[in-house]
Amino acid sequence: MKKLFAFIAVFAMLTLGASFYSVAQDETTEEAAVEQTTEEVAETPAITEEVAETPVATEGTSLHQAIKQKFIEGGPGFMGVILLALILGLAIAIERIIYLNLATTNSKKLLANIEAALENGGIDAAKEVCRNTRGPVASIFYQGLDRVTEGIDVVEKSVIAYGSVQMGLLEKGITWISLFIAIAPMLGFMGTVIGMIGAFDAIEAAGDISPSLVAGGIKIALITTVFGLIVAMILQVFYNYIVSKVDGIVNDMEDASISLIDILVKHNLKK
Repeated sequence: MKKLFAFIAVFAMLTLGASFYSVAQDETTEEAAVEQTTEEVAETPAITEEVAETPVATEGTSLHQAIKQKFIEGGPGFMGVILLALILGLAIAIERIIYLNLATTNSKKLLANIEAALENGGIDAAKEVCRNTRGPVASIFYQGLDRVTEGIDVVEKSVIAYGSVQMGLLEKGITWISLFIAIAPMLGFMGTVIGMIGAFDAIEAAGDISPSLVAGGIKIALITTVFGLIVAMILQVFYNYIVSKVDGIVNDMEDASISLIDILVKHNLKK
């Protein structure tokens, strides 16, 4: 089930990125067609006069269209890589969020069920309760109950050891999100530096510092930095949420494990 959710998340993000990129290409094609049409109109004086007399309706640019336009202006090279980092980062983040939500367990209710099972059916009944409960807390409890005949000390060591394993599973994939958070601004800065180099090359080729030439090159160069920072901020929000979720589950695991040891000691004392 976890792999299915992860596959759905990755497929959805890749589909979104592909559609966005195709729309951007369509936008570029439309602009090229408009430029070609404008050149043809400029060659015919009579048609030009008629077009000049026709008022042009100006429409407000939506946010989606503005983002597409800036994406095209930034260049498909670095902008595509930054978009890929966003897609992969969001896919991993969504998979982790789904996994952590499925791993969340009502530990108080589970402890109450285990205690009732110990009093009524013994260790086997308590183990059956853990098997029927989803989440890392139930898995840790099962490992402890499976070694209860070897003594409380062995149970405590088993719970601690298996708790470390479950903690590693909870934190799986988080390092990749932090990698995309770090690499997205770097790609943006690299695109900016390369764009600035291209702007200076254009100035050198022209032999004159034209304000329009310099401003256009700098604007295109800085767009990659802006998109890189936006991607990093989006992924940072998901990263902080995932880390806080993991910390909450780990704290619940530790507290519930202590309560399990107390229940086992209490049960053994009764016997």
